[in-house]
Amino acid sequence: MFIIVNIQISVSMYEIEVTALRKEYDNFIAVEALSFKIQKGEILGIVGPNGAGKTTTLKMLSGLVTPTQGSIKIQGMDIKKDTQKIKKKLGFLPEESPLYEGMTANDYLLFFAEIYGIEKKTAAERIKDLLNALRLDAGDKKIGEMSKGMQRKVAIARALINDPEYLVLDEMTSGLDPTTSKYLSDFVLELKRQGKTIVFSAHNLYQVESLCDRVLIMNKGKEIAIGTLPEIKKMCGAVQYTIEFEVEGAVDFKVVKNNGNLVAQTNSLDEFNMITGWVAKHNGKIIDIKTAETSLEEIFLKLMN
Repeated sequence: MFIIVNIQISVSMYEIEVTALRKEYDNFIAVEALSFKIQKGEILGIVGPNGAGKTTTLKMLSGLVTPTQGSIKIQGMDIKKDTQKIKKKLGFLPEESPLYEGMTANDYLLFFAEIYGIEKKTAAERIKDLLNALRLDAGDKKIGEMSKGMQRKVAIARALINDPEYLVLDEMTSGLDPTTSKYLSDFVLELKRQGKTIVFSAHNLYQVESLCDRVLIMNKGKEIAIGTLPEIKKMCGAVQYTIEFEVEGAVDFKVVKNNGNLVAQTNSLDEFNMITGWVAKHNGKIIDIKTAETSLEEIFLKLMN
């Protein structure tokens, strides 16, 4: 006689799940009641003013800081219980990343590959691929003799030496010139195309807009807003409609003149429809219609006030 038991296994669709996260230092609350989820292959950007709790959050996601309360699950594993297993899948880039300045990039990366237990031949191939991908041709130059941009690339290569499944990057391009910053941003997009899950913080809001699938805005340790850029713009921003038209007679809404035409502006879709309908009803002619979305920077400044 066989007994059939129906066992249901729940598999989360999320790579990272953060629930009610809180971190206290003595009487100071660095992060409070923070919850979010990240899907595999997604890029989440965390933005906020200095002291918002961004770095503390990233360190907790990396297993470097233990939460006071709440939970972090990576691929279903609890970061408190399975810290070492998770760290093998992780690549972490701190904002300030001291390097061994007396070593070459190749020797430095070989050293960290040995720490991860990577076989020497595999490590050598991986280092070659990383240095090529990052356009880091340093030869026998010591790390201490390199520019800041080259040193940042070495630190990124170190974060990738174990071929991690997910990456935590704290201010990846801080202090770098625009060319290096743009290259590293493109490099992150390539990592996403490879299926890696990425969480990063940045003060460069243009970079966040161009890279992220979703954005978490923090202030004083708390979530202020989270979502895709269209979602955040819908919640916190506005679309400005500009209608340029010509019509005979007086109008009963606010307008300004531009080269003989009339121009009306509104943030309301209902009012936009009213204006265009009014122009059509009075045999007027629409010359031009423009829409302008609120930028992430404008939303950020609005939320911080």
